[in-house]
Amino acid sequence: MANRQALRALQTRLAERLQIARTEGVAALWLAVEAGGKKYLFPLAQSGEIFPWVNTHPVSYTQAWFVGVANLRGGLFGVVDLASYVSGQPPAQTNDLMRSDSRLVSLNSALDVNCVLLIDKLAGLRKQDAFAEFSEKAPDAPEFFGNQYLDHNGATWQEINLQLLAQQAHFLTIGA
Repeated sequence: MANRQALRALQTRLAERLQIARTEGVAALWLAVEAGGKKYLFPLAQSGEIFPWVNTHPVSYTQAWFVGVANLRGGLFGVVDLASYVSGQPPAQTNDLMRSDSRLVSLNSALDVNCVLLIDKLAGLRKQDAFAEFSEKAPDAPEFFGNQYLDHNGATWQEINLQLLAQQAHFLTIGA
């Protein structure tokens, strides 16, 4: 019970900080998330709302990375397993208990894609000064990858341009 309350408090604080960042122009640039053991940065301007994990309804004859659809605040959203989509591997087998830290991050409504990305864990907001150095994406990296950042603890963070992701033909073609 205490863990659930702490997670709700964290989610509420993050949502408030996201709103402040959007309205007041705070220097935070990214929403930091973890998926499939990797660390990713979503540009705040391209990120939408954060939802707790909910049961999804599977859709037949779709790509392995397409988890299904979920009803979120009365809207129907496609759910994409980010780790599976990026790696090209089938999603890891999980259950609802294992998904207790998972979140669904929607793409900004301006991107015009009714989709949420399934991530394993929220890691907070990040500013440019959270990183010691950066490098441009590798030539063979997916088009939607941005720069890579190295934080002061030596961890590598991959920026994902959600707008470019939402325009990828592969991302928009969920049929198997």
